Amino acid sequence: MALGPFYVAQKLSEPNNLHGTAILMRHGETHWNREGRVMGRNPVELSENGRAQVQAATLLARSLQPDLIVTSPLIRARQTAEIVASAIGGIEITEDPAIAEVSYGRWEGMTYKELVNDPHYAVYRESPVNYPTPGGETIPDVQARGVAAVHRAIEAHPGCRILFVSHGDIIRTVLCYFLGLDLKFFHRVRIDNAALSGIQIAGNFAEVKFMNWLPEPSRAFISPFSTARLQLDPNTGKPKE
Repeated sequence: MALGPFYVAQKLSEPNNLHGTAILMRHGETHWNREGRVMGRNPVELSENGRAQVQAATLLARSLQPDLIVTSPLIRARQTAEIVASAIGGIEITEDPAIAEVSYGRWEGMTYKELVNDPHYAVYRESPVNYPTPGGETIPDVQARGVAAVHRAIEAHPGCRILFVSHGDIIRTVLCYFLGLDLKFFHRVRIDNAALSGIQIAGNFAEVKFMNWLPEPSRAFISPFSTARLQLDPNTGKPKE
């Protein structure tokens, strides 16, 4: 038998002040997601397809039995949290602005095709760890507030499973932190709309249980902004014929 599980079992059983499980969920799809448009802090609501994605993911979320939902205050995340809470049985929802989307400043509202021609973006793309968005945040800034939000919630609710409903880049950076992955590689972590990732935390140790868990795994192989995106029936959460 591999010895890795022995180490994990020991670390997770050690007494400490920080002990709990963080379940990270990205909000469902919006029309801006489909258009490849930068949302940032804009109040963009879930699309019909996005609601269907979340509804399908509630089957997974229910099996994880979260005790509490902490959501970004942005409307697309709040709507996602409310769909999940209703499906699970009306568990408590609280908001934390620390897990809101990255502030993208003047890039917000731009499409991917417009953004790739922006000289500022060309610099940021090569080194997001060192250069801020036009709104003033670097990726380390984003990671710091996301990780702090997770730690704060777990400290306040020791031993609980907490579902955090947030945004793609926040979740990528938080996963990098708990994986011990160099932040410059954050864009290698795939996080789809309505996908779930799980982390068990014990003091300064963490075990990543799963990443980008989807009820329809084929979605993870569709390129971003593809016109071939899987369409879900909002009533059943299953792929449309």
